Parts: sequence; C-alpha cells; structure tokens
Amino acid sequence: MDVLREKGLGPLRLILAFTLASTVLHYTHNVVRAADYPQVPGISVPVTQVVVAISWVVFTAFGVLGYRAYGQGRYWRSLAFLLVYSLSGLASAGHFLVGVPQVPAFWFATIFTDTFAAFALWVFVCWAAMRLNRVSVAGQMSTQH
Repeated sequence: MDVLREKGLGPLRLILAFTLASTVLHYTHNVVRAADYPQVPGISVPVTQVVVAISWVVFTAFGVLGYRAYGQGRYWRSLAFLLVYSLSGLASAGHFLVGVPQVPAFWFATIFTDTFAAFALWVFVCWAAMRLNRVSVAGQMSTQH
C-alpha cells in the first residue's frame, strides 16, 4: 500500500484542490446568481439557492472524508467517498438538462472545470482501485501456496 501513499497522495491533493476551487466558484455563483441559470419547473429561485448551498457542503464533506480515509490507509472507504464527491462536478453538467445557462463566459467555463474535476477524480479512483486489486490478488496468491 506504500505505492498508494507515495504515488497517490500528491496527485490526490492536486485533484482535490482543483475540485474545491472550481466548485467553490461555480456553486457560489449558482447561489448568488441563481436566477441567471435555467430553472427546474416548479422549484423557486430561493429553494434552488438553498439546495445548491447545502449540496455543496454535503459533497465537500464527502471529499474531506475521502481525503482523511486515504491518509489513514483506508483506501476502499476513501475511494467510495471520493466517488460521491465527484458527483459535485457531474451535477454542474446538469444545467444542460434544463437549458443552456446565459451567464458570462468565465462562469460558463466553471461548469466544464467542475466536470473535468469529476473525471480527474474518477481516473484517480480507477488507478487506486487497480493498485489495490493488484496487491490483494498478489496477497491471495502468496497465501495459497
């Protein structure tokens, strides 16, 4: 498991920092300028603002839990938390399900940076899971002899 800590912790920190920066910008803009984004029929702007703010806090909590579990060597638990956290980036792409946001280019770009961050987390989780699986299969083979 040292490989995960030695080779994985740096990239994980970078991905999480990027994800945090991107989602802070995007979700904050969503709360402050909620009326500028396409609305889901039947959901008022104030309700949207509350849901967006709460969802960012919940998603980010999963990211923190994932990072902490990774640092403690609880890798499978960490990867599960990180996958949940990645949903914060994928949720941003959900804007396009109800219309194209009419927002300045910078804020429009944060939809894509959030989505990129989610995919970066997926790549990291897949890499770590493959490393874990390789170790556990090798460990099983050595105990069977």
